[in-house]
Amino acid sequence: MILSKTLPTKSTEPYPFREFFDYLSAEKGLAQNTLWAYRRDLARYWDFLKSRRLTDWSRITRAHILDFLMSEKRQNLNAVTIARRLVSIKLFHRFLVQERFISEDVTDVLESPKLWRKLPQFLTPKEVEAILNVPADPHRSGLRDRALLELLYATGARVSEVAGLTLENIDFENGFIRCRGKGGKERIVPIGRKAIEACQKYLEKVRVKQRPRTNHLFIGKNRTGMTRQFIWKVIKKYATLAGIQKRITPHTFRHSFATHLLERGADLRMVQELLGHSDIATTQIYTHVSRDRLKSVHAQFHPRGQ
Repeated sequence: MILSKTLPTKSTEPYPFREFFDYLSAEKGLAQNTLWAYRRDLARYWDFLKSRRLTDWSRITRAHILDFLMSEKRQNLNAVTIARRLVSIKLFHRFLVQERFISEDVTDVLESPKLWRKLPQFLTPKEVEAILNVPADPHRSGLRDRALLELLYATGARVSEVAGLTLENIDFENGFIRCRGKGGKERIVPIGRKAIEACQKYLEKVRVKQRPRTNHLFIGKNRTGMTRQFIWKVIKKYATLAGIQKRITPHTFRHSFATHLLERGADLRMVQELLGHSDIATTQIYTHVSRDRLKSVHAQFHPRGQ
């Protein structure tokens, strides 16, 4: 027997949204950042449904979902965001069928909008060097920030992974860190000599004197672990001081890490492993960056390149 569930009119997170998020967290093992993205998408979807007075899940049709996607497009959202909205909706409707709230999945034949691949923004080796050389302050913040930036570039780790690093996650003797990535998956990533030296200097001269309240590697305000937002501010600060005009985020270091490896002949599968990508198709975008670089070099230096 199919259960008929009516959406409450007074709720910021209607039934069974909470059950759906519990399912994604407990059974699918999705990371908190991914869960928050789905939560935002479905909040938009729920607002749209309320505006159309759709109070019963069984009343929702493909036309309603397409109307929602078109309304999002009219907000000048890009195709990537709209496609992710649809993924969230499809997952949710599949859950409704699985849990027998509805009998038919009206999203099963809906296809994602055609996406274009936006090439990732990355830094040149000289730009990276310029940023890394800025935090020369021998005092607390300078040594900490130098270690942070060196580690980001040396490992290509996500900002959430670096923020979550604890002392147990780093092995100076063998030159590795243990990253916990999306879905709680762990991977071992090597770190270079310069990053090791910068981290050891920070630990010996700064962190040990801070009497931190946490076991995190990098300590921010109130002697607790650095947040993702704090790390972003650190990066923006030194990019500005280095005179870099590009828009830089923590992910820019990750893009630069992958691009520089591939440009120097690294195997794509190895780069996939280092980045922690479950699908090599995600890593392949960096080959397009490298091809663009090759084309620009050809155009610049070949006699008939123009």
